Order: sequence, then structure tokens, then C-alpha cells
Amino acid sequence: MSEVTIYTKTGCPYCAAAKKHYTDEGIAFEEIDVHNVPGAKDKVGELSGGKNIVPIIVDKGEVKVGFGGG
Repeated sequence: MSEVTIYTKTGCPYCAAAKKHYTDEGIAFEEIDVHNVPGAKDKVGELSGGKNIVPIIVDKGEVKVGFGGG
């Protein structure tokens, strides 16, 4: 299992940028699409303090809300 999880949704440019960043850095990650995985939307709410925003990146236990390019 990867140490990085990225919660995403289809069509999100910030999600695509986050996935590209981790791929370019050679860092394996698990992607969870909030529209296709049961319970994922609720988990995003938990991790983000109630915000409905993606991507949510969980990197070795550290939660990052959104993606700003690195």
C-alpha cells in the first residue's frame, strides 16, 4: 500500500496537477475518486475540516487540502 493517497474527482485540474507532480517525482500513490468510491466524499469532509474540496492529499499521515504545485 502506498504512503500517499490522493482524493480526486474527474475533470479537476488541481487533481490532475497533483497526480502529475507525484508521478513526475516517482512517488507512488493511491487515487480515490470521490464520485466512484463509496464513503470517499464523507472522508474528504473529515480530512478537510468539513470542506467539500479536492484534491485532498494524505502523505505519510499529513493532510494537505488542495494542490498548489508542489
